[in-house]
Amino acid sequence: MPDVQPLVSDFVLKLKRRKVEGSHAVARQTGELLRSLVSQHRMGSTNQAAALADAIRAVGEHLIAANPIELAVGNIVRRVLHIIKEEDISSTAVGIEGLSVTAVSDDEYDCGNDDRPTLSAAVLASHARNTLRAPSLQTLLDDIPVSTALSHSASSAGDSDGKAGDKSLKTRKLKHDVIAAIGDLIEEIDTCYDQISEQAVELIHQNEVILTLGRSRTVKEFLYAAKEKKRSFRVFVAEGAPRYQGHVLAKELVEKGIQTTVITDSAVFAMISRVNMVIVGAHAIMANGGVIAPIGMNMVALATQRHAVPFVVVAGSHKLCPLYPHNPEVLLNELKSPSDLLDFGEFSNCMNFSTQDGTPLLNVVNPTFDYVPPKLVSLFVTDTGGHSPSYIYRLISEYYSADDLVVRRMSTS
Repeated sequence: MPDVQPLVSDFVLKLKRRKVEGSHAVARQTGELLRSLVSQHRMGSTNQAAALADAIRAVGEHLIAANPIELAVGNIVRRVLHIIKEEDISSTAVGIEGLSVTAVSDDEYDCGNDDRPTLSAAVLASHARNTLRAPSLQTLLDDIPVSTALSHSASSAGDSDGKAGDKSLKTRKLKHDVIAAIGDLIEEIDTCYDQISEQAVELIHQNEVILTLGRSRTVKEFLYAAKEKKRSFRVFVAEGAPRYQGHVLAKELVEKGIQTTVITDSAVFAMISRVNMVIVGAHAIMANGGVIAPIGMNMVALATQRHAVPFVVVAGSHKLCPLYPHNPEVLLNELKSPSDLLDFGEFSNCMNFSTQDGTPLLNVVNPTFDYVPPKLVSLFVTDTGGHSPSYIYRLISEYYSADDLVVRRMSTS
């Protein structure tokens, strides 16, 4: 893959240098890179799906390691692995439609009149169970690619004439279908704002007071949609120190004619009793329903619990992560530059020059994210609809499969 490797290296470098930040941008560019990887991948004559998955997994290791805090990278890698598996199962199921089922019989007439390749009823029944079985934790751990066992049975029972051509056709179809499915995934990422915003009119009612923190594009589009539906409401925007992205959001809302009030983060508890609903964005949604969100969000969630105010999280499905916050490979936070809080020149007066190395007397900690436990979340609004925190695990299982557990262990191996 001579044309893809420079793209991989360039994207890895961007992730390491934080040139690409934000779940939406990271997810989209990861999807585009993996689509290019699939299109340039040379499919072998055997185990095409497994070889393609291995190539995706190898690239995924480098991407995840480049910036572990961007969980959207791993999410898209896992989604693509799931796509490969699903397309392989689909093509295998189509392939066995031309195979006849045989049972133990002494009737020579029946055996002589059907020259199609045959499979035993047990093999087909096993395939049907594996294909139709709902995913569970046990099946995720014990899952075995159906195509491997099925192709072995077919090759031992079928006729060898014409197999090379059939394999070549199946290979091209698998590759085409995977590329098309990744294209659908990228489109899903691009349209998530529209899908989520369509639900705004169902949640935001006339003359309500909404509170949010910082700046989230998903929240902004959500509020825009409610305004376009002639909803009259007021928004309190907590400024989101130390980067003060709430100031930017407040200006954007005012430009759309939405009544907006900027408050300090420390004023959230004082103002929460006047609020009907809190609507916030998220950096990632974990498998237990917990949320990784901008710093200060846990304080807002505690305030809503204290005053019985609904805490609503709006996020695209590309932010759904099959990992749990206690997994060792999950990096919940990272520290930003102290210059967001204090100028570097101010540190010169805070050094202890009595020691040889000039140990500073003042330390500045500037974390990026907060963790909000699922018990503090009232509702998740995604591009697939509204869901309670307890349903997130089931929702995630629809997007990921057994290969995800392999990717999950990448950063620790």
